[in-house]
Amino acid sequence: MSTDRRRKTLPVVKTENDIIEEVEQSRWQEEFTDEPFSLTADPSAQYEDLTHEDSNEFASSSQNSQYSSSRPNSPQPHWLQLSADVDETFLLRTRHSLGLDVPGAVHTIVPHKLRNERQLDSKLAIVMVGLPARGKSYLVKKLRRYLNWLQYETKIFNVGNTRREHETSQTEQNAKFFDPDNASMKQVRDELAMEVLENLVEWLKNGGRVAIHDATNSTLSRRKLLIDRLNMEPEIKVLMLESVCTDKNMLERNFLLKLSGPDYRGKDPARALADFRSRVANYEKAYEPIGDWEEDHDIQYCKLINVGKKVIAYNISGYLPGQCIFYLMNFNLRQIFLTRHGESTDNVLGRIGGDAPLSPRGKKFAKALARFIKQQRLAFALEMVESKKREDWRAHKANKSPMPSTPQEEVRAKVRAASNSQFTVWTSMLKRSTETGAAFDPDEYDVKHIRFLNEINSGCCEGLTYEDIQKAYPEEFHARQANKLYYRYPGMGGESYIDVIHRLQSMIIELERMTQSCLIITHRVIMRILLGYLLDWTQTEMPHMMVPIHTVYEIRPKPYGTELKKWQYIEETDRFEEF
Repeated sequence: MSTDRRRKTLPVVKTENDIIEEVEQSRWQEEFTDEPFSLTADPSAQYEDLTHEDSNEFASSSQNSQYSSSRPNSPQPHWLQLSADVDETFLLRTRHSLGLDVPGAVHTIVPHKLRNERQLDSKLAIVMVGLPARGKSYLVKKLRRYLNWLQYETKIFNVGNTRREHETSQTEQNAKFFDPDNASMKQVRDELAMEVLENLVEWLKNGGRVAIHDATNSTLSRRKLLIDRLNMEPEIKVLMLESVCTDKNMLERNFLLKLSGPDYRGKDPARALADFRSRVANYEKAYEPIGDWEEDHDIQYCKLINVGKKVIAYNISGYLPGQCIFYLMNFNLRQIFLTRHGESTDNVLGRIGGDAPLSPRGKKFAKALARFIKQQRLAFALEMVESKKREDWRAHKANKSPMPSTPQEEVRAKVRAASNSQFTVWTSMLKRSTETGAAFDPDEYDVKHIRFLNEINSGCCEGLTYEDIQKAYPEEFHARQANKLYYRYPGMGGESYIDVIHRLQSMIIELERMTQSCLIITHRVIMRILLGYLLDWTQTEMPHMMVPIHTVYEIRPKPYGTELKKWQYIEETDRFEEF
């Protein structure tokens, strides 16, 4: 192409409406002023001779006109400046609410005037709503674990725990204590809820990010008390979260779980269950679900029905509330196995990163792992069938009804169906991980290679030993030792633990969404981060936890926590032993 040829700009074609508008604008300027309008001029002086009707015409036409100051760097004219009674700091805080806020990935530039001010929306208070045994505590514990894993400091403030520690605990807190017609006890319950709220607000002011008010809060009068108090704190955003359960079988299981809770532990099961049913009936008499009042006051809320099978969200705004709702839509209970890949040739040499294949010892581990997982699937299926039988037995015992017998062949059929259900195997895309997963038959397992599960990128330190790094990059070596969580490896593509946490965020959501059990074959840093989430490790613990190769972790999410089992591969016997 010739150098003297130039790209031509297409001509601007004016429409008939554009031409008419220009003509009318020209006539208006000729009639009312000899000079173009200037932002630096005072309109009260420039147009003091306009009649009232002319002023209205000016106001409407000016919306479609383009004006510019002849001196862009000149001081703002006095008629555009804020009046003395306007709080300029408040306006600045409104403009600079946090919005998108990802610890370690997003940094907000704060104006100098706001350095000592708390930003709007920088804190989140989640107010739980719902009848007893609807899964509120289960939801808040999972939500706290997820947000802490994302590095948002989160704490649960449980009103029931405060009630049990309060002086009112000296009186018998049976179903009558929760009777809505018992005015004195209602006042005590409201006072306890507000006492817990004050502790919550104080904790948020002292550095916390997300606080959860865990209580029934099942009446409109109670929620008004909470909202009125929280509205006094402009930096705290409020999200109401209601848990609704319409599944009768799920409710019965939840009722039975309550018998092992602190209010009924050690008491006669039949009497305890009867008292708890009476307590729930008292709450149901006064129950007012979230609805019109919250919408009339633009309070954001989310209703989770049957632990996420149906979700209703209203007026959700802001990054943190959006993250909470997205996460809460995905919940399932099943078996999760995690392990590092088999030993690689780089492991033998002590090198980090890279894409080395398995060593002979690593290949042996891979074959043993496939056999072990198949055995565990069968054992888990049998355990689930037995667990269901125990649940049925407890329910019949509590209701004083006879337990029907189940034919043995029916039990075997249930075990076979459970053991042959879909099972997913995830590996990273690095050789040592995919080769470990190669022993799993694709006809029997849903095998996926996922780039998100790749090991942390060590940048210019890839392929080096830690001794090499200490010699070649002593400052980097000591910086990483001082703060492993936030330290980012230098060089192209280098990552920090925080970077990998955000890289894995979509995998956590998928892990919660899946209904089938799974095995994850990955790497040391990924293992630490995933186990940190599943086991609720603190941000200071997680980067330093020991996760040796040839070790399998089994995680079983439970309604009130997480069960962990660990197995170690014994090369001499070619078997796994629990420890």
